[in-house]
Amino acid sequence: MRIKRIFVFLLLISFNFQAFAINAKSDEIIGFWLSEKGNGVVEIFKKGDEYQGKLVWIQEIFEGEIKDKLDEENPDEKLQKRSLQGLRILHGFKFKDGEWSDGKIYDPESGNTYSAYMKLKNKDKLKLRGYIGISLFGRTSQWVRQKSRIPDRYQENQTQSQSSGTN
Repeated sequence: MRIKRIFVFLLLISFNFQAFAINAKSDEIIGFWLSEKGNGVVEIFKKGDEYQGKLVWIQEIFEGEIKDKLDEENPDEKLQKRSLQGLRILHGFKFKDGEWSDGKIYDPESGNTYSAYMKLKNKDKLKLRGYIGISLFGRTSQWVRQKSRIPDRYQENQTQSQSSGTN
């Protein structure tokens, strides 16, 4: 009887470790990602069992070129006056077999929404493929992980200019 209890206990612990390992791997995508062009940062987060992403940094706004960037390319005229800052551009992604799939990506430069999947190349590089119909007809871009919503290159420049100003 005692051996049976020990076996059941070990079996339960084993299942809990497996569930933790799956969640840890699926959540590796969470964080800040600089777009391939380097002009935007998307924060990927988990909501329920779905992974989403919102645009949290736009280069033109950060550099003071414009006050706000609007969704002017959106085919819905009512949405063309909304800000891109904070806009959810990724949604519906589910983790399965080492990738996040069955999602959608909104491209503010074209105003189009595409089916998409994402896969980590390594802990700091994300491969994102948007497509119409089947993934054969699409485009792949690579995003780079950032430490915060402000791209690392700006963080480094600020640190350097602050330290050179104190000398």
